[in-house]
Amino acid sequence: MSLFWRIFALNAVVLGTATSLLLWAPVTVSVPVLLTEAVILVVGMSVMLVANAALLRIGLAPLGRLTRLMTTVDLLRPGHRLPERGRGETAELISTFNAMLERLEHERAASSARALLAQEAERRRIAQELHDEVGQSMTAILLALKRAADEAAEPLRGELRQAQEITRESLDEVRRLVRRLRPGVLEDLGLVSALTSLTTEFATHTGLRVGRHFEGDLPALDSEAELVLYRVAQEALTNAARHAEAATVEMSLRRGEGTVTLAVVDDGRGTGLAREGAGIRGMRERALLVGATLDVVSRPRAGTQVRLAVPVPGGRS
Repeated sequence: MSLFWRIFALNAVVLGTATSLLLWAPVTVSVPVLLTEAVILVVGMSVMLVANAALLRIGLAPLGRLTRLMTTVDLLRPGHRLPERGRGETAELISTFNAMLERLEHERAASSARALLAQEAERRRIAQELHDEVGQSMTAILLALKRAADEAAEPLRGELRQAQEITRESLDEVRRLVRRLRPGVLEDLGLVSALTSLTTEFATHTGLRVGRHFEGDLPALDSEAELVLYRVAQEALTNAARHAEAATVEMSLRRGEGTVTLAVVDDGRGTGLAREGAGIRGMRERALLVGATLDVVSRPRAGTQVRLAVPVPGGRS
């Protein structure tokens, strides 16, 4: 039965019941209408309207559930679906909406994958240029400054030494940027070594205390999954340093039932509600790339916890 005929049938039931009561009930209407008769008519009409409203609410309940789901759908949190119960236009609408969500989630995941892969390729290109061109040029400048400082007399020698130190610090900063753009340690030594290097460098540059616990017998992951784990850890540490006002950060990497779980917990101010800024949404997009689950929990004055569970290929643990 279509939605139109369902609503028509509900109204017909209410009006038919009211007509039957008027036909068979021992009630007459005087002219002019008496007060008691007017009260009976008003009460009867009110009952009829209430019954009609109740029946319509029951009949249109699936549309209400569909509307509420539409307001809460987030393609970065896939899996939200409405149960497809009953038959007719409403059930067909719910089925079509669920199919649309399925298609949009797949398209969003595919487009995010293309964008993230392009982003990583661009990062590698920039890192390579910084290393080969800027890094080598600054190294040549350092050597030239050293030769000039060795041959110069005071006070010019002191100024050249100072310029040499500034150039050396700039070269160290360029190398740090290269490591952030392209984690060579991840490609050469693996995930645990890369995260160890990341936390050590983070603690050195921010002054925060960073604790870490990495299990040593983790199952093998493909390169994409390791890169997602590394980037999420990097973003979580950056958020803790910039926004959380934290003093201590704890990072762990553990194996689970068919998963490898990364957790980054800080003791910052928290918010009670994790704000979905560009950083967190970027982490969610990366999680979708490898079918991982990302949970961000922020408690007032109790810090923020970022937890990423990456499935192991083939379900091995």
